[in-house]
Amino acid sequence: MEILVLYYSRYGATAEMARQVSRGVESVSGIRARLRTVPAVSAVSEAVEDTIPESGPPFAAHADLKECSGLILGSPTRFGNMAAPLKYFFDGTGSLWLSGVLAGKPAGVFTSTSSLHGGQETTLLSMMLPLLHHGMLIVGTPYTERELMETTSGGTPYGPSHHAGVNSDRALSDVEKQLCQKLGARVADVAIKLKSK
Repeated sequence: MEILVLYYSRYGATAEMARQVSRGVESVSGIRARLRTVPAVSAVSEAVEDTIPESGPPFAAHADLKECSGLILGSPTRFGNMAAPLKYFFDGTGSLWLSGVLAGKPAGVFTSTSSLHGGQETTLLSMMLPLLHHGMLIVGTPYTERELMETTSGGTPYGPSHHAGVNSDRALSDVEKQLCQKLGARVADVAIKLKSK
């Protein structure tokens, strides 16, 4: 079984969160993380991105969504919303929606913002919308995770968040890392429980 950890990252903070989420997924016996990203959206309509990125994980394909047992989606905040490259990817999943291939699978979300009050929760909610339309089961980070009560930077019950700073140079705090890992483990646990039914 695999959980797809799908993200877009411009300056690296969301990519680091994705790696921490993947660690959480793989802390659960019998399940692996499949780490994928999406290419940037170009303002030039004829621009075409190479099919393989210069570095990092491969670009996601619709097959990754079909094959996964669950999905964890990450994006930096863009004016309180998910970044355009991730939305563009999901805007092209109509055929998957018609087939219902994602319905009933667990999903979670995470985000990174440059300011502490930069729309973390609205971004997380915006990422949930296409997942709900696909019939996915949203898994958050409940207050039973004590780190959620202790964080002074990122962290929400809707999913992990990170305060990257105005220059996007703040490293993830230990609490932010733990919340990312716990989301990964929660989605993996739910996927295993659903599979066993």
